[in-house]
Amino acid sequence: MKSVIRKFAGFAGVGAAVAALSVTGASAAQAEGSTHGCPYPYVCFYVSNSALNAGTPISKYKDVTSSYQAVTPRPHYGVMNTRNDDVVYLRLQSGGSICLPPNTSTVFADAYVVNGIRISSSATC
Repeated sequence: MKSVIRKFAGFAGVGAAVAALSVTGASAAQAEGSTHGCPYPYVCFYVSNSALNAGTPISKYKDVTSSYQAVTPRPHYGVMNTRNDDVVYLRLQSGGSICLPPNTSTVFADAYVVNGIRISSSATC
C-alpha cells in the first residue's frame, strides 16, 4: 500500500510542477506584448517623454552585443527596455553610462545626452 501512496504522491508532484510551468508560461506570453509601442524583446528610443507615453518610438534595438552600438545623440531621450532578463547600458556623451534594468523605462533631461546602447545578457546592473 505504501508504494501506491508514494507513486500517487510522485504523480501529484509532477502534476503540480507542470501546472506551475503552465502558469509561468502564460505570464511570459503576456509580458511579450507591446509596452509604450515597444514590442518584446526590444529596447526602444523615443524623442521625448510625451512620445514615450504616446507609444511612438523612433528606433529600436534587440541584439545583445559586447560593445556599444551608436545612437544619434540627442537630449530628452525616453528609453523603454521590454526585455525580461537583460539589462541595457546607455552610454552618455559626457562620459560614463547608466544601466536600465529589465522591464523598465526612463527619460533623460537636457543635461544628459545618450550616444550609445549595449544590451547585456546579465539580469542585474
